[in-house]
Amino acid sequence: MESSIQTVVRTQRSDRVLVIMAKAPRPGVVKTRLASSLPVQAVTAFYRCLLDDTLELARSLGSVEVAIMCPESDVNELACLAGNGACVVAQKGEGLAAGLTSVFAHFAEDHQRRTIAFNSDSPHLPRSVLEDAFEMLAAHDVVVGPTHDGGYYLVGAKASHPTLFARDGMGASSALETLLSRARALALSVGFAEPFYDVDVAEDLTRLAAELRLAPARAPRTAMWLKEWELAAAQLRTGRGEL
Repeated sequence: MESSIQTVVRTQRSDRVLVIMAKAPRPGVVKTRLASSLPVQAVTAFYRCLLDDTLELARSLGSVEVAIMCPESDVNELACLAGNGACVVAQKGEGLAAGLTSVFAHFAEDHQRRTIAFNSDSPHLPRSVLEDAFEMLAAHDVVVGPTHDGGYYLVGAKASHPTLFARDGMGASSALETLLSRARALALSVGFAEPFYDVDVAEDLTRLAAELRLAPARAPRTAMWLKEWELAAAQLRTGRGEL
């Protein structure tokens, strides 16, 4: 099926495109590394909050077209969740590498638009980081936002470079270095957004909860979920007799 499946309602065309890499919030499919610490239904509810707040973050930028890239099977569900103001596009192929390749083939190829793909679980990312990343693309071929575990939460380009992404190295601790090596091989200049962190394990939940206690407006749905999670965890510890 063509990769142009999308919602009927679209944002106004812009020379800046912000694409959220997402999946439909289904049990056992999203944030699977959290399943060892939380019930599956709780993980799913948490991801839904992350996705909702990430969409609001994306929409808060001015003069930016907002889109979601996802597996073909998730298009209809995500279109309902996204509502107005974002188009939902089915990626060609399976996995993150195929999704990223689809982003730039769909939005940047033959258009020379500044296109940035970023995680669906990053509502706590300062808006200024995204704005700065778009500015970097004015002077660089590629922009990347490193994570502390050797991956990246954001990647942008003005054209399609399919060989930047491949199955090998995606999701591994060497994912960033693999991307940079391929960029060097293509003689592409690279700009760097500030390092950030993913929300993958229980320790990340604790860190995010602490940040959002101080600034819940940054991601209000996620902040509320984390507040309830911390309360439930505290009650469980008390019930076990822990101080």
